Formats: sequence, structure tokens, C-alpha cells
Amino acid sequence: MQTVFKHEIRHFFSHLTGYLIIGLFLLISGLFLWVLKGPYNILENGFADLGGFYLLAPLIFLFLIPAITMRSFAEEKRTGTFEILMIKPVSTWEVVAGKFLGCACLLLLALIPTLSYIWTLASLVVDNNSLDLGVLLSAYLGLFLLGLVYIAIGLFLSAISPNQVVAFLLTLICCWLVYSGMDGIASLFSGSVYSIISSLGMKSHLETMALGVISLGDILYFFSFIGLFLYVTNITIKSDRP
Repeated sequence: MQTVFKHEIRHFFSHLTGYLIIGLFLLISGLFLWVLKGPYNILENGFADLGGFYLLAPLIFLFLIPAITMRSFAEEKRTGTFEILMIKPVSTWEVVAGKFLGCACLLLLALIPTLSYIWTLASLVVDNNSLDLGVLLSAYLGLFLLGLVYIAIGLFLSAISPNQVVAFLLTLICCWLVYSGMDGIASLFSGSVYSIISSLGMKSHLETMALGVISLGDILYFFSFIGLFLYVTNITIKSDRP
């Protein structure tokens, strides 16, 4: 697993991929939060919080994370390096876990610079008020877990896709459905039925964590998705192994 992990990290940063992913994430989020006028602009909403960022980041993830995961297996199968990887003395699970951790590391590196937004917000607070760091860090944890779910989905779809473009498009669509699809279904109902269906969606769990509430149920919810997609990815790769 360690060998695969190091291989993924080297690949990301020996090419422009890693730098481009991190740079685009910071550029897009920075423009929408601090420069461009709109619902995500922190300076316009009158409150010193990162609510706009927590709404924006999952949407940016929809495009950037598929770009990270699309080559994981699809490109290796196309170029023939998949067969070379499979004959190495590593288990299928180690291959899947190594690639997952490599992508997760890149996601973490993209999120870390945005912690500077907290420092910026702190400088905007007046009247001796202080930021609730617990709420901010809880929301960051929610974003990171959501990103891990997207990565797990992307790895599975890369494993079953014939090429990178198909993997990218399938991951984008599937992640969007997982994030907000339940809200669309819930909108067809009302009352308690709406609440129940909406609570099954990933968006509602992320919103709960953005309020500073970290519950075991929310953590298990995210990890159940991660475990499920890593499991089916492992089965898929194992069936393709020579």
C-alpha cells in the first residue's frame, strides 16, 4: 500500500496535475469568496463566517475530484501499466487503499491553505467578538469527509470505465446525485416524508456539521459510503486481475 501511495503522490507532483488541482481550487474559491459579487461573497453577506465557502466547496469538488480520480485505473488500463501493477507483490486491497490515500492527501493539501480564511475572518471581527473555532473546524471535517466520499466514488467509476473522459463524466454525475439528489426527490413530498428523505442525503449531513454538530451518526454515514465504494472497487479490480 505504501508503494502505491508514494507512486500516486509522485505522479500528481511530477506532472502539473497536483499543482493544477490545488491552484484551481484556491483560485476559484478565492474569487467567489472575496472578489466576485454574489451569494458566496463573504464581504457582502455581513457576517464573519465561512457559510459561503461551505456551500461553494462541494460544488467545486464536483469538478476537481473527478479530475483527480479519473486516471486512477482507467488510464492505467489504457496504457498497459495496470497489468504491470497487478503482477507486483501487493494485494488488490493495498492497490485500492494506496490510490485512495494518495487522492485523499491531495485533497487535504488543497484544503489546508484555505485555513487562512479563518485568520482573515478573525481580523474582520469587531466589538470584541470571537470566532467559534469549533464550528469552523467541524465544517472543515464535513468537507473533508464529503471529499473522501467523492474520491471513493471516483475510484470505483474509474475502475469500470473504458477511458478517463467517461470516468470523469460518470463521477461528476454520480457525486452530484449523491450530494443533492435526495433533496430533489424530497421536494416531491412534504411534511415528515420530506424530512425523512432529505435526511438521507449527504447535503443534510454536511449542513449539520457546518453548524458545529459532530455526531457519531454523521461520521458513520460518510464512512459507510466510503467503505461501500472502496469495497466494490476492490471487487472490480480483483476480477480484472490476471
